[in-house]
Amino acid sequence: MGDHKGFVLASAADEKPLVASGADSDVLIATLLHLHFDFIWRLLKRLGVAEAEDAAQQVFTVAWKRIGDITAGKEKAFLVGIALNVGADARRARQRRLEDGAELDELPAPLPDASDLLDQRRARVVLDEILATLTAELREAFVLFEVEQLKVREVAELLGIPPGTAASRLRRAREAFRAELERRQPTNKEGQ
Repeated sequence: MGDHKGFVLASAADEKPLVASGADSDVLIATLLHLHFDFIWRLLKRLGVAEAEDAAQQVFTVAWKRIGDITAGKEKAFLVGIALNVGADARRARQRRLEDGAELDELPAPLPDASDLLDQRRARVVLDEILATLTAELREAFVLFEVEQLKVREVAELLGIPPGTAASRLRRAREAFRAELERRQPTNKEGQ
């Protein structure tokens, strides 16, 4: 992507670790945080992680510990891989807490009375509920393509799968999403 304090973050095809340039790992992780934190947070949020900010911080903590494993030019894919694992762990932990009844008092925060904010909130809740019905692999492809607006090629690269598999997952995710959305629509029996 560019040069930052003497190192190149995305030096394309040569499979060299980021730290090979001798750059300070704290500077590297700070740069990765600056470039990718918002993306990772949104990804985690749409993958159903309730505490997305904490999980995003955990992603970068893991990345910092594994800085020597990050290949130059593949930083985003590395972070997505960590995020998928952290997200899966967070969802499993939340499910265990729910089964134990530990989150009964968790309610959505009240919003201002403005109807457009309320409509947006409702739409986000429905989106999150529908996304929760998808399998993890379908949800990942759907969120990266439809929500994050990445190309199928980029989704495939980030998930470490062939482009055809990414396209297939996206097609199945769209079908499942559409079916769930239609299931939630009130039926108009008067017009039938």
